[in-house]
Amino acid sequence: TAYWTDGFDVAKAVDTLNRYPQFTARVEDLDIHFVHVIGEAGGKRPLLLTHGWPGSHFEFWDAIEPLAFPSRHGGDPADAFDLVIPSLPGFGFSGKPAKPIGQRTTARLFNSLMTQELGYDRYLAQGGDWGGLVTSWLGLDHSAHVKAIHLNMIGFRPSGPPQGEAEIAWIQRTGFAMDVMGAYFRLQASKPQSLAWLGAGNPVGQAAWILERFHDWADLSAKPFEAAFSDDQLLTNIMLYVMTGSFTTGAWYYRGLMEEGGIVLPAGTRCETPTAFANFPGEALYQAPPRSWCDRAYNIVRWTDMPRGGHFGAMEEPVLFVEDVRAWARQA
Repeated sequence: TAYWTDGFDVAKAVDTLNRYPQFTARVEDLDIHFVHVIGEAGGKRPLLLTHGWPGSHFEFWDAIEPLAFPSRHGGDPADAFDLVIPSLPGFGFSGKPAKPIGQRTTARLFNSLMTQELGYDRYLAQGGDWGGLVTSWLGLDHSAHVKAIHLNMIGFRPSGPPQGEAEIAWIQRTGFAMDVMGAYFRLQASKPQSLAWLGAGNPVGQAAWILERFHDWADLSAKPFEAAFSDDQLLTNIMLYVMTGSFTTGAWYYRGLMEEGGIVLPAGTRCETPTAFANFPGEALYQAPPRSWCDRAYNIVRWTDMPRGGHFGAMEEPVLFVEDVRAWARQA
């Protein structure tokens, strides 16, 4: 906490967050905050980027410039995107819902933001963590507007039992990982208000809860935690919870998943929207299922085994993230 109290420059962090144009739109009686960056001439493809927990829209900060203005970074202007980066409901500067809502509802809100508020009739969508599940619902429920999706975490599970030894082994490994590292999930899905009271008025407690996830989920196979993220990156993200009072409503998002029915698709249902998956090898808890499993839930047209990186792909490895998103979009 010493750097937080004595070294962290709040004004500089605010300037960093204000680098790109930001807005709020009223969508179904809820204010949705979003960053909107119009890309350079030549590309102009709309791309919706959705974050997860315990992240924020700030996760994508180092990817914005090369995605929107590739020629400034030695790239092709034809690869430029118009970027829309919203804050999830109950997160950051978005409005706080009166009760928990989940990822399927969020997909509907974000599709309305893109099509009705911003006028993008067809667009691309990308996400990881909860953003991966929101993006999956966009692909399933709103395929008339969503041209293709890119995930760095698989959200849906196909119906039916696992098929084959690889899928059975993955189920067992994932179950063990959840036993070891998944207590946070169970608490936030079942008793989020208990966590809220523990964190209320306790910025250090909120920071500890968030930082533990960053430490556990980052790819630390070749570098220490201190090299994976800067102190300013971590604290800027934390402050987006502390200063907006969204630690509680962010935890509600897990309860919203339970109330909306979970992640297992009904029998015979598959996301047919063309789907790309960036498999970052440092995923400790949410390791990718076998390809056969994913193919039953999604129309996988591109699968990239990334050379490094963990759960926070865009934040940990922005160059690799940008390269894969560009390559996917060229084929979409």
